[in-house]
Amino acid sequence: MSGETFLGIQPAELKFSFQCNKQSSCTMHLANRTDQYVAFKVKTTNPKKYSVRPNTGIVLPGSTCDVLVTMQAQKEAPPDMQCKDKFLVLSVIAASGATMKDITSEMFNKEPNKVVDELKLRVVYVPGSPPSPVPEETEEGSSPRSIELENEIRNSSNPTSRSHDEPLKENSSEVSAMISKLTEEKTSADQQNQKFRHDLEMLRKESSLHKGGFSITFIALIALFSFFIGLYTKKHYSNNP
Repeated sequence: MSGETFLGIQPAELKFSFQCNKQSSCTMHLANRTDQYVAFKVKTTNPKKYSVRPNTGIVLPGSTCDVLVTMQAQKEAPPDMQCKDKFLVLSVIAASGATMKDITSEMFNKEPNKVVDELKLRVVYVPGSPPSPVPEETEEGSSPRSIELENEIRNSSNPTSRSHDEPLKENSSEVSAMISKLTEEKTSADQQNQKFRHDLEMLRKESSLHKGGFSITFIALIALFSFFIGLYTKKHYSNNP
């Protein structure tokens, strides 16, 4: 068939990028070369393998129509990537104003004084592109930079992974505060003890000056009081080393 055909069809071959277990599609472009309505119908030698949308239609005068052909996923490639499948495009002049619902199978039957154009298209498989190479990774499965970023994120979100300097500083501050507090308490206790001893010594001197001005009972009470003060001080420091 030459320029007398109703439809110009591109491409001349249906090329499918072939990859096992993956669908592939290509598009047929139909162009109406006449000033009349043209009906078309697409057939294939292997209808279970291909999906054609639309497989029938009307192309208006001087306009075009695209037909999407999809090859279903195949489990294995044919020998030498050769395919014997073919497509046939039938076209015929339709009534002016015809629509999809006006298309019937009988329209494409060959009859006397009726022209039905036929154009055969063969299928060609093109090897699919291999997957993009994956960048080299370290033994751990990550690049050094990704590991560094991962560690930074983990450290910022996990308080337990912070530097050990912080808890050491905190513990040191607590110990210093406790030592300071105990030192103050010891100093205060020593001062109180010295004061009581001084007061006791003064009482003894006054007692000797007044020759018995203080009773023995009073002096005994002072001595007993000093004894308890000393006992409290010793117990306090034994509990707070």
